Amino acid sequence: MTSNAACLRHPAIALVIATISLTACATVSSDPGGAVCPPVVGYDQAVRDRAAAELEALPQDAVLVGMMADYAVIRAQARVCAG
Repeated sequence: MTSNAACLRHPAIALVIATISLTACATVSSDPGGAVCPPVVGYDQAVRDRAAAELEALPQDAVLVGMMADYAVIRAQARVCAG
């Protein structure tokens, strides 16, 4: 049986890179509507490029790739919360 880990790894990396890249476009609403939203830290392009390179260099079975994909989802949720 062949492993499809490599196929699953690249979409996760793409999701992380896309989410980090979109961080620069995020704005914070002045009226959170009663919700307390966590801040979304912005990263400059150099940091995003370095993160992408480091993720690409990880072994195919690295747990960190999945964790970064989870982090991307949390960041997206925090942006939605902030409006």
